[in-house]
Amino acid sequence: MNERRTRFEEIFREVYEPLQRYARRRIDPAAADDVVAEALLVVWRRLDESPPGQALPWCYGIARRCLANRRRSDVRQANVVDRLMGERDAPPGDGDELLWVALADLDADDREIVRLWAWEELQPREIAVVLDISANAAAIRVHRAKRRLADAVERATGRKSHTDAGHRRVGNTPLETKEAT
Repeated sequence: MNERRTRFEEIFREVYEPLQRYARRRIDPAAADDVVAEALLVVWRRLDESPPGQALPWCYGIARRCLANRRRSDVRQANVVDRLMGERDAPPGDGDELLWVALADLDADDREIVRLWAWEELQPREIAVVLDISANAAAIRVHRAKRRLADAVERATGRKSHTDAGHRRVGNTPLETKEAT
């Protein structure tokens, strides 16, 4: 381990300042420090792959890839920010308050399941991956959360939801009793 550390320290002394200059010419100084730190971490992990006498060019290659990763990450972050700026953070107007009231009536687990299902448009098998549960358990939780949401909407409006519409009860119901007579 001491030999490895000594080898890394030698490479570090040789490449740190050139890597700093390399990164600062290509990206802002704060991000350059992060890129250099990431590159040095890769150097430590791959120290045994360092070509003899070619440490600086090898480290430039690593820094180049770290810089590319940083740029891709920045683009992804900007896309997420743009998307989130288009979404509403607060309860929207025009009748949607009812939905927010009903969602607030659910426990945190049910709210998350409803959001994954409705807002993120995930199927139960995909929700299972997110929650690290079986697909069957996810399907059951989605069904129950949707039922609880419908019940919360009923409580908020004072009206029966339309979830039972089109279903006929089986058994000894008043409707069947009238039909039988």
